[in-house]
Amino acid sequence: MKRHVIFLGLAIAFAGLAPLTFALQEEDVRGSFLTTRPKASDKKKTAGTSRRRPKVATPTPSGGKVVATGNPKTAAPIPPKVVTQRIGLGLTLFMRDSNGLSVRVDPSREFRKGDHVRVLLETNVDGYLYIFNTTDGGAPLMIYPDPELDEAGNYLQSHVPVEIPSSLAAEERLKWFTFDANSGVEKLHFVFTREPLATVPIEDDLIAYCRANQGKCPWTPGTEVWARIQKEAGESVQIARPTGLGKAQTHAERQAATRGIGLNRDDAEPSLIMLTALTSKDMLVATLELVHKVASLVDDDEVGPGLVQVEEQPRR
Repeated sequence: MKRHVIFLGLAIAFAGLAPLTFALQEEDVRGSFLTTRPKASDKKKTAGTSRRRPKVATPTPSGGKVVATGNPKTAAPIPPKVVTQRIGLGLTLFMRDSNGLSVRVDPSREFRKGDHVRVLLETNVDGYLYIFNTTDGGAPLMIYPDPELDEAGNYLQSHVPVEIPSSLAAEERLKWFTFDANSGVEKLHFVFTREPLATVPIEDDLIAYCRANQGKCPWTPGTEVWARIQKEAGESVQIARPTGLGKAQTHAERQAATRGIGLNRDDAEPSLIMLTALTSKDMLVATLELVHKVASLVDDDEVGPGLVQVEEQPRR
């Protein structure tokens, strides 16, 4: 079975192009992404683990007092942001080795039954993360935000990484995506936006939807929303190829992801980095394709829970 990784609809293929050109481009991509990390001498910011939208101040009718609210429907108008940099997404795929350690792996490798993987994501600007899963070209399901994770929030601060699934899950079986005994192609669509997607429920809206629609969660995007995401997936981006493969996850990465601490320039870089081509873009879409091939001989009594079993998302 053919193995490959697709980012924004473009296969990563480098044959026939000048190595020096790629080296210079990738150096520029990594430099542009990492330069917004604070210097090692600067104090790291602590964002905490809440993924809810930051509260904004609104004036009240009496006394001119200010009330904090996270509800955009009642918030005062916010001046448009001055966009000065391209959206960037850093992605590292970790796989659990025989010693239980998280080790960087190439997403284009061939996965087998029982393999455990986890994704560490880092952005260079504040924004909102959505993750959709499709299996063998089937209908997309939104697996993040999740009504049982982070209060259904999906807000990320720049350079404060998040791991999917979370290593803080209560049960070991919920800390990883695990490949089962069925071959297939899993696609994880990472959608990162400067502002929330208007028609996609998050936070209290997502929690209320799932409570009122038992059996219909995870939420499924409508045709219009999914068409926009697919269109953005075809937009031009700059990519820096995987690095650091085979290395274990660092203590700083683990602490940052589990405690909401910002990474600095001396910390390990993401394996893969993607940048939009233009500063005017308000969305970046990256599609990670994981190919699962069944070995010639498998033990029927070792069937796992499957990759991206949405009804078994990690709990905190």
